[in-house]
Amino acid sequence: MRTNQSFKAFLRRCALVAVPVFSYVQFTAVSEAQSIAITDMENRSVTLAKPAERIASIPIPMASTIIAFDGATSRLVGMNPRAKSAIVDGIMGKMFPEAKNISSEIVGQNFMPNVESLASVRPDLVVQWGGRGDDIVKPLTNAGMTTMLILYGTEERTRTYLGLIATTLGKPARALENIAWRDQVLADLASKLSAVPADKRPRVLHISNALTNLAVTGKGDFFGKSLELAGGKNVVDGVDWSTPTNLEQIAMWDPEVITLNGFEDELTPEFVYKNPILSLTKAAQNKRIYKLPIGGYRWDPPSQESPLMWMWAANLLHPQIFNYDLRAETQKAFQILYSYQATQDDLDGVLRMSMHGSAAHYNIFARR
Repeated sequence: MRTNQSFKAFLRRCALVAVPVFSYVQFTAVSEAQSIAITDMENRSVTLAKPAERIASIPIPMASTIIAFDGATSRLVGMNPRAKSAIVDGIMGKMFPEAKNISSEIVGQNFMPNVESLASVRPDLVVQWGGRGDDIVKPLTNAGMTTMLILYGTEERTRTYLGLIATTLGKPARALENIAWRDQVLADLASKLSAVPADKRPRVLHISNALTNLAVTGKGDFFGKSLELAGGKNVVDGVDWSTPTNLEQIAMWDPEVITLNGFEDELTPEFVYKNPILSLTKAAQNKRIYKLPIGGYRWDPPSQESPLMWMWAANLLHPQIFNYDLRAETQKAFQILYSYQATQDDLDGVLRMSMHGSAAHYNIFARR
């Protein structure tokens, strides 16, 4: 299979950028009749006779990426129920109302595949988590299902799986386009923040879980790293997405900005403002509590929409430096990703404008 020369040139350009590019996939020019041979993120060979026509996605974030890169839901025949709730209940449900009919019974607890349900939707490719043991993979391979494993949690891994899924769809240019956009935004952030000393970067805390067991995000996680790329200083020394903590520890950190996860639908800034301990933090006192937006997918984890999240965070962390017109940027991105013209009401919902009425600096996202 011939490697696309434009992709090689792209990799050379990316070598000049600090953010690492993916290393597991080669983009190729693919016709509808061509076979596809890739190496997945667990170094397994995966072969398709032609671009996938029926894909089942067990990892939560991948479903929206498949829809985005394909521009339709027709090839997505199964997805994780948490992915479905984000799609159906968010703006993606308006863009692709037929998504409500896609099966979400293909997976049980802890990403264990439901082989019987999967067999009923007849996938020619199943996407499953890598790095989580054979127990969730062997049922698929034993059933003879072509399975591609992905890894998650960093920008490098994100670029890899974006490339993998675009290639299996026969649309490698979609990943190239997305990655070029990512590099453009990251380069702009780095340039404008280069003169900002460490002591001028606000101390930030991301609450990854609030309503059950309180947990926060460490520096090594994608979102923790994203906060730093946007000019924040993560107060959590750990590396994990979900590091257990308590109210007293958060009070000791005394963050200047607190962001709230987008997974807990009932979580609002009032969780902080009404808490007798958290309400004393600098973040609460200065009204800098922000709930993550939800677009085609939630903005906390990596996705095809991550550059929008980076711009959102940069505007809030350094309003004196950044003034991204996020409404216009989101409209443009949704047109490219989903062929959808977002309305002003749509954008109010994505940015959760009604939830942030009194939040400091949030008027930067208001209708202009």
